Order: sequence, then structure tokens, then C-alpha cells
Amino acid sequence: ARRVLAGLVILVLLFVGGKFLWNLHKLFGGNIFGILNSTKLRGEDTGHVNILLAGNSSDDIGHSGANLTDSMMLLSINTRDHTAFMLSLPRDLWVQVGDYGYEKLNAAYVTGETSGFNEKGYPHGGMGQLEKVVSDSLGIPVHYYALINYKALEQAVNAVGGVDITVDSDDPRGLYDPNTDWATGGVLVNLTNGRHHLNGRQALNLARARGDSYNSYGFAASDFDRTKHQRQLLVALKNKAVSAGTVSNPGKLTKLSDAIGNNVKTDFKLPEVRRLYDLTKDIKGGSMRSLSLNDDNGQNLLASYAAPGGQSALIPAAGLDNFYEIQSFISRQMSSDRVVREAADVVVLNGTTTDGLASKAKKKLTSKHIIVAQIGDAAGTHKGTTIIDISDSKKPSTKRALKKIFGDHFTKTNPYAGIYDADFVVVLGQDQIRPLTAKRN
Repeated sequence: ARRVLAGLVILVLLFVGGKFLWNLHKLFGGNIFGILNSTKLRGEDTGHVNILLAGNSSDDIGHSGANLTDSMMLLSINTRDHTAFMLSLPRDLWVQVGDYGYEKLNAAYVTGETSGFNEKGYPHGGMGQLEKVVSDSLGIPVHYYALINYKALEQAVNAVGGVDITVDSDDPRGLYDPNTDWATGGVLVNLTNGRHHLNGRQALNLARARGDSYNSYGFAASDFDRTKHQRQLLVALKNKAVSAGTVSNPGKLTKLSDAIGNNVKTDFKLPEVRRLYDLTKDIKGGSMRSLSLNDDNGQNLLASYAAPGGQSALIPAAGLDNFYEIQSFISRQMSSDRVVREAADVVVLNGTTTDGLASKAKKKLTSKHIIVAQIGDAAGTHKGTTIIDISDSKKPSTKRALKKIFGDHFTKTNPYAGIYDADFVVVLGQDQIRPLTAKRN
């Protein structure tokens, strides 16, 4: 009996290992033992590796427009400070696609597949065309891609035993989208605010829902809410996949590798995957930022656009084809300087009788990469400096930098409310005359 049991265990281990290795080969190609080696990634020398994630419904043959990449994200990994961010790319962004004219971003992949896109420096086909459009629009290179059909999310979440997310909708009722889930016959999403454990189908439905049906609630930003939930689900899945309960469970690992191997296409090679793991293993959950182009410190970088033919689309807020503000936003996010990433607005007011003190303070702050939105005179003179904190704790790095420069003189009392729109208002007192007017400044 012991021999039979041992034999069965060996067969199970061989099966699990064989399935895992086969999925590695199917996904990344080449010699499966390449995972034992490590190869420097494209972009690593510049400090950032940028990966384009695109999702479609190619697995759903009954879905109209199944090959449109309705979900697109840019994952940028900072290889120097072990941080990363995910940026959702709007599917309705109106862009120039090669010589084929303007169309929505989600159609670029289909155009590239149909036309047989083949340009040096990019993958062949649809993902190459999509990479080129994204790179040109965002002003940064895309180094790798992963094309994922929606079935991957459902199967991967089920493989790890479900994921936990927190619903925090502006609507006190939570999230409700009464569109029909064709698989179960029920509503697509019905979740209260708070913590929820989702199975694969529930996770997939949340990733698809944008509250575009009558009586929906909790999706005030429509597609932007949908992409926010997608980023939330990916982080939850990543945390669950690397947890001890998954890593130590051969059955879960086999199902997870099947979910990925059967539903993902990528241009990563195995030695590069090994290097990617080495670079990302120390990235903590709090170091993975979730970003959207409709919220740059409260500013929407996008605007609605009536495209030719009556299509509703989105363009940069600065105007058609004017991606300067969006590119500046991306550039800040890629900085290793947290103050630069926060991009806090600071107003400096001169509370003394010394002329030009606010200008000198602006020069000093600018040298520290702090944005001074405006300078002016305070309402009266002040003996000591006061820093009015209006940031609601969202700009901690900037706050620390201001403290280092001016001292710990913070208050939330704001006599300038309604006059200045900023994260911090620095009211210079007489204690800053000597530090700011000394020659070294």
C-alpha cells in the first residue's frame, strides 16, 4: 500500500510538473530551462521597463467586436527604487493609427492584425500596431506586451481560490449594474460597499461592468470606474498568487499556469521572465500606484469628442493630437523623486516687509522640484512662518520637503480659502528673511 501510495504521489508530481513546464513552453516558447537563466530586460538600463497589457474577448465567439482591446493598461516598473504604476488607457481615445486615419484606441489592434503591421522595433501584427500608437501618444517606449483574453481573469481568480477586494463607491448603496451576465442569467454586478470575496465569474463581471444600463448606480465615471476596478482586481490577484497558500499548493499552481498558458500571448522569453521576477519581487502592494488619465491631482486630462460619423470618443483636454499634458503626467510618474510624482501645488505669500522674499522662496522650492503655482503678499506681517496644509494627507513627500526647508510650522486653519487653490500655502514670516536672502540661496 505504501509503495502504491508513493507511486501515485510521484505520478501526481510528474503530472503537475509536466503541466507547468508545458505551459511555460506554450507561453514563452524556447527551451523551458531558460527559466534558470536571467537576461537583462529591454529598458532596464533607462530605469524603467514598460509593459503593455491588452485584454479582449477573443474567447467569446458570440461577442460582437470580440477582438477589440477594450481593456488596456500600461505597467511601468521602476528598476531603481522598486516601485511601479499601472495606468489605464481609455478604449475610446481618438488616435491616429498609421496611414489608416483616426479611430478609437481599442481598434488599433484589429487594424494591425488586418493590415499585417510590420515595422522595425515593434512586434508583427496587431500588438505591434497598438504598441506604436501607445508609444507615440504617451511619449515613452513600450518594451513588452501581454495580450490576454477575459477568460484568463476568471480562471486565474478561481485557480487561487478567489480574491478579496474592498468596494468604496461614492454611492452609499455600493455598485449595481443590471446588465445580464450571460453565463448565470443574473445581474452583472450587485455589491455593497465594503469587503467582498469574489470568485472568478464575479471578478470578471466587475472587470466588465461600467454601469451603462438604466437603474445602474455606483459607476458615476462609467468606463473610468471600470478600469479602476480592473487595476484593483489585478493587484488583488497578484497578492493572492504569490501568497503562501497558493505557492505551496500544487493544485492551485497547476490551475493558475493553465489559466495563463491557455489565455495569454506575450513576447517575453523565459530568461526575461526570470529577470522580471528578480526586479519585482520586492515591490510591495503600497508601492504599486493605480493611475488614470482623468485624475491628475484632480485635473481631467481628457475631454469628450464627437468624432466623424457620430462616434463618442475622448481626446486630450489640450485638444486633438495634443498629448503634451498627458506626456508630462507620465514623465512625472516615472520619476524616482516622490516629490516630483506628487506634483503638489504650492502658493508662497510674503508676510514680511522685505521685497522679493516670495520670489527667493520660489527659486529655492523650484530647485527642489516643488511646483510653486503662485506667489503674492500675505494679509499682514508675520513674525514666524506658517504652512497651511490643504493636501488632506495626499502629499506626504512634499510636506516633508517643506518641513525641511521652513520648519515644522503646519496648520490646517486656512484664512485664504476661496482665494488660492493649492495643496499648501506657505506664509513667510520674518524668521525666513536671513535664510532666504543669504548668498548661498
